[in-house]
Amino acid sequence: MTSSEATRSPVFDGTRPTTQPKDWQERLRRFGYVARPGTDIRERLVPPFPKPPARPCELTRLDPARAYRVAKAMDWLGPVIVAVLAGAIRFWHLGRPRAVVFDETYYAKDAWSLLRLGYESTWPDRKIADPQILADPQVIPLSDTGSFVAHPPTGKWVIALGEWMFGLTPFGWRFMTAALGTLSVLMLCRIGRRLFRSTLLGCLAGALMAMDGLHVVMSRTALLDLVVMFFALAAFGCLLIDRDSARARLAAALPVEEDGRVRPDGHTGDHARTGLRPWRLAAGLFLGLAASTKWNGLYFLALFVILTLLWDVGARRVAGARRPYRAVLRKDLNWSVLSLVPVAVVTYLATWTGWFLSGNGYGRHWADGRGGTWSWIPASLRSLWHYEYGVYQFNVGLHTPHKWQSNPWSWLVLGRPVLLHYESPKPGTDGCHTTAACPQTVLALGTPLLWWSACCALVYLLYRWALRRDWRAGAILCAMGAGYLPWFLYQDRTIFSFYAVVFVPYLCLAVAMMLGALLGPPGVTDKRRTRGAVAAGVLVLLIAWNFIYFFPIYTGQTIPYADWRARMWLDTWI
Repeated sequence: MTSSEATRSPVFDGTRPTTQPKDWQERLRRFGYVARPGTDIRERLVPPFPKPPARPCELTRLDPARAYRVAKAMDWLGPVIVAVLAGAIRFWHLGRPRAVVFDETYYAKDAWSLLRLGYESTWPDRKIADPQILADPQVIPLSDTGSFVAHPPTGKWVIALGEWMFGLTPFGWRFMTAALGTLSVLMLCRIGRRLFRSTLLGCLAGALMAMDGLHVVMSRTALLDLVVMFFALAAFGCLLIDRDSARARLAAALPVEEDGRVRPDGHTGDHARTGLRPWRLAAGLFLGLAASTKWNGLYFLALFVILTLLWDVGARRVAGARRPYRAVLRKDLNWSVLSLVPVAVVTYLATWTGWFLSGNGYGRHWADGRGGTWSWIPASLRSLWHYEYGVYQFNVGLHTPHKWQSNPWSWLVLGRPVLLHYESPKPGTDGCHTTAACPQTVLALGTPLLWWSACCALVYLLYRWALRRDWRAGAILCAMGAGYLPWFLYQDRTIFSFYAVVFVPYLCLAVAMMLGALLGPPGVTDKRRTRGAVAAGVLVLLIAWNFIYFFPIYTGQTIPYADWRARMWLDTWI
């Protein structure tokens, strides 16, 4: 049988049980059909979550009905438990160190001026202002002169919310990043559950992120990168829900035969409409918020648009469309573009409302009274465009050498972390009980065993996507690429490895998917399952131990110099 004949074979469309030899069935499964070719077409469009057991659970001795109720309760209870543990880690002594850490000296102040004035204003010299802020922020007068800033305002509005609740204190300006870091763990548990159709693997992905050192450090620091990560992850989750709901509408539109079986139909697959897609609108909103925090959020918008279009093509192909690409161009492209790009643009502009309403924002009146070709555009928008062009020039031209900068090639292997804070209390003070000075450090370093395992997991996902056509691997790799690959365009720029926090969730999903493969697919022998569970469990326990071991240098605890030096596994970490 030729490949073209195989493509037209009933094996591929699920209309009836296959009559092909077993070697053909195995060959089809090997080339990307996660669901068996003979599976009902609805299950191929929207794979179901695990069904309740048909016999008593051998491990818990529960009857099927009770086991099902326990499993349903764990759908939310498991993620909530993981998120509570993550929150405890992130909020523990959140105000420590009581210092202005790294670029908090910019964002905490900009957030405070946004809260008071609606735009970023100028501050006294940072060497003067930082100690005064920690002593009494009220003694520093706010200037009404607008200040040039390098990033859009959303992330600073997020930080300002914590300052509004708790004041201009370390706890206040770090509160919202800790809250978003905790919520992102909860989201990742639910996203992993939907992606893998497994509550266990979803909670495992969330637990891995809860134990990642870089995520913990960035959750406890008032910088913008974790805010970008949160909004991009929220958009990814919305698009997953949209994918399931749109495919469910296609499945509902398919004709049903007399015996109840659903069959694909070219007319339905080519012409069915999926209607309004609110989850895609929500994704556009979150992507706009990500881009209005830092501009690298734009790459998530671009790649997620492509990802959703490819998902739509796959859905229409499974639904029996004869020309799936044409069907997507005619039926889905408009909604995809309108739901993501314009919504993101409107959201981006809305985040500048404080600047638009102000009279003293930086460059606010640049275009006033200027004519020219573009005079038909409102002066406020032209002023914003000029301001943003200046911001772009600044960002691409930032080449000032920094001791802790790094090349993106080294990020995945943790070649050069960033020391955000360092103090050395004298013996007998601040918990230092040795005769030598004791370091207090906040090092933006991922949990080493987790990240090095993720390198192997990414290779496995590339195999699953390229050779098995596993859409889950493709989705994770797409999001991973959106957060990581753009930085290779700016290798001459001053960049830092903590920017990698934006793709930490997808590293954790990759590791969870690899561990799921170790556990084995449904139906494997008990011996195979046991071996896989032992291997996966050992790796997770080693990652947990590794996180606990490095925890003091993530949270600024006072430790003896010898203990600190023992944790510097690579010379490039010093």
